[in-house]
Amino acid sequence: MNITIVAVGKIKEKYLKQGIDEYLKRLRTYAKVNIVEVPDEKAPETMSPAEEQQVKRKEGERILAHISQDAYVITLEINGKMLTSEELAAKMDELATYGKSKVVFVIGGSLGLSEEVVKRSNYALSFSKMTFPHQLMRMVLLEQVYRGFRINRGEPYHK
Repeated sequence: MNITIVAVGKIKEKYLKQGIDEYLKRLRTYAKVNIVEVPDEKAPETMSPAEEQQVKRKEGERILAHISQDAYVITLEINGKMLTSEELAAKMDELATYGKSKVVFVIGGSLGLSEEVVKRSNYALSFSKMTFPHQLMRMVLLEQVYRGFRINRGEPYHK
């Protein structure tokens, strides 16, 4: 399986870089994983709704430029479907079984995802109703993908 994570913004915190690198290393056994960072749009602290939409649209264009037509797209959205680790593992197994070998996970910027990216999504996934820093979600997503492969192969993993 080829997994791409398209994420808005760069990781600046050393501890997050270390965690992400650790899960990328662990995942090499199971899949080819690639992370694509697209630049976040510079914006003032306070914006009108129209300015927020413009920022999301520009970030969305950058995201969509990295998604091929044949990719199965899973967007991380606060209003997406919440799954257990086992259900995410089953979803990944189902995708592999039905020939969806290119899976793209999308993590938006601090304002979320553009309407165009949401429309391109095949599946909206939520990790919680809470809001998390999008940089932290990259590591959490990698951990859950790794856990999913371990579950699907019947390998032990901390519960």
